Amino acid sequence: MAKQFPSIDDRLSDFLARQHIFFTGSAAPDGRVNVSPKPASALRILGPNQAVYLDQTGSSNETAAHLGQSNRLTIMFCAVEGPPQILRLFGSGRVIRRDSSEYADLLAGPFEGHEPPGARQMILIDIDLVQTSCGFGVPLFDYKAERQSLDRWAAAKSSEELEAYQREKNQISLDGFPTGLFAGE
Repeated sequence: MAKQFPSIDDRLSDFLARQHIFFTGSAAPDGRVNVSPKPASALRILGPNQAVYLDQTGSSNETAAHLGQSNRLTIMFCAVEGPPQILRLFGSGRVIRRDSSEYADLLAGPFEGHEPPGARQMILIDIDLVQTSCGFGVPLFDYKAERQSLDRWAAAKSSEELEAYQREKNQISLDGFPTGLFAGE
């Protein structure tokens, strides 16, 4: 039932555009595997073999830490409304730091200058395989709205408070790997 593709074509891109959530999967050579949910509104398809998402401050920074150890990254979408389908983007990931010109260019371009409160970094994936599967086991849900909790939490903090939180919670992974968040200092 699974089908593999070398890149994202128009049909797959249309599927991605209709989704509300995706999950990232990453792992270092040793330690825990991390799976994180992300709002689909944070993702931009840059080309048939490249995508990027704008990553907001969270309770940890596992994906960045894992990418510093191993560049393996998988992004998975699953339809929770409409026809069933799962789509995975397999590839190599890397972190784009918030203070870099590449970040600024992507923010100005594909993200049209919109940077949500608590923006931390971007994660770019160079896709080497796209795979779809049936999704028959994924339950149906009715989408209501995006949660505003993370944006409200970050917006309520000063830049100093947000940086203090990131320094406390986002510099080291659960397995003790550095995330590189403040590596430029």
